[in-house]
Amino acid sequence: MKKREKLAIIRAYYPNAITTIDSVNRLIDFVEEKLDLEPAQVMLADSVCSDDVNSIQYPARAHEFLGPFKMGGLDGFPFTGLTGMGAFASHVPDSGAVFIYYGPHIGITKTGAIGEIHRLGQHKNSGCCGAAKGALQKLMNNEIVEGRMTDLDYQMNTIEQILLRHKDRILSSDIPLKEATSVIYEAIDTRINELVNQTKYKCKYVILMGAVLINSDSDLGSFTSTQRFDVIDQQTGERKDLMQAYF
Repeated sequence: MKKREKLAIIRAYYPNAITTIDSVNRLIDFVEEKLDLEPAQVMLADSVCSDDVNSIQYPARAHEFLGPFKMGGLDGFPFTGLTGMGAFASHVPDSGAVFIYYGPHIGITKTGAIGEIHRLGQHKNSGCCGAAKGALQKLMNNEIVEGRMTDLDYQMNTIEQILLRHKDRILSSDIPLKEATSVIYEAIDTRINELVNQTKYKCKYVILMGAVLINSDSDLGSFTSTQRFDVIDQQTGERKDLMQAYF
């Protein structure tokens, strides 16, 4: 299948999606050409779901950066919190930058089915993101109790509570799982920005890329629908929204 054919399938749901490989290539070009830095001067943290497919489909060029430091748990929520962000910040080259890539993920098969993918070696499709689908099913069945959190399933309970706060919005949507993914993205984006605002970085720049990471069948790879691309100059405090210029 040609690249344009793959993109046509994904863009039926996410019109600005590009391959994750292309998103990394664009970022590296930006770092080199606009920030005058080498990838080895950039410390990468990601806050994406711990699903194994995200490791399998991780672009090779991302390893030109330092790291990655792993912040995300189920569906990408940054469960490592302030301690994780602080630890990550202390690892950054003084004259370099930090790059934080974050967001939930969702599956779209080559036939256009949303919420599932065909994984390598399996005969049938499986859910993606399984946590989001599970929480959505509980939401639809009125099985989520407001404020209920347990030590045994803390991360899943957190995802459930995020969805519960937007129950009407999600269930009234034409594609509830896509809407639930948007809700989770917004929660992750809010939390990442809270963590960034409360963390000191001894470097030149902080680069934030918020996105919906789109997994597909094992022979199609992954795609990125970027929602935020901000650069914060640590010397001046100026924050630039470069989303329209680059993604």
